[in-house]
Formats: sequence, structure tokens, C-alpha cells
Amino acid sequence: MARASARHILVDNEALCQDLLEQLKNGADFAQLAQQHSTCPSGRQGGDLGEFGPGEMVKEFDQVVFSADVGVPQGPVKTQFGYHVVEVTNRS
Repeated sequence: MARASARHILVDNEALCQDLLEQLKNGADFAQLAQQHSTCPSGRQGGDLGEFGPGEMVKEFDQVVFSADVGVPQGPVKTQFGYHVVEVTNRS
């Protein structure tokens, strides 16, 4: 069964999500941005969500995590919780 590890930054609007994605493309530190901006409790750990399998996260999140390139920030990913910048850190 496939497994993945990911981190994310959860914000409440698409414009901020786009801005954070742009900052990451320009070399900003993912963990630092997550600590500063994420509304998810995982922000305190740099956005780290640990390891999980398909179906353990909401559908929109799963689709990105199990298809995107490892190490490349993706977004905005809209879910019922808000807008996410997502980075797959490992997948097997």
C-alpha cells in the first residue's frame, strides 16, 4: 500500500496561499512560513503531517499528495478547511 509524508501551510484565503507559494519559489523556508502563517496546529512543527496512506486525508489533499512530485510545493489546494500549500516530503 502506498504511503506518503507531507507538510502543509493552511490559510483562510487563496491570495495569501498564492503569496506563500511565490515566497517558496523564491527560496523561503517552508517550516518557517508554516510556523508564521498556518492556522493548522501542525504549523508549530513546520507544517509536518507525518506519514499516512490514501484515504486518511480529505480527497482534494489526497489527490495532490499521491500524484505530485516529491519536494515541489503545490497549491493552492482548496479543501473544506481552507487553502493549502502542500509539499510531499516522501512517498513509497
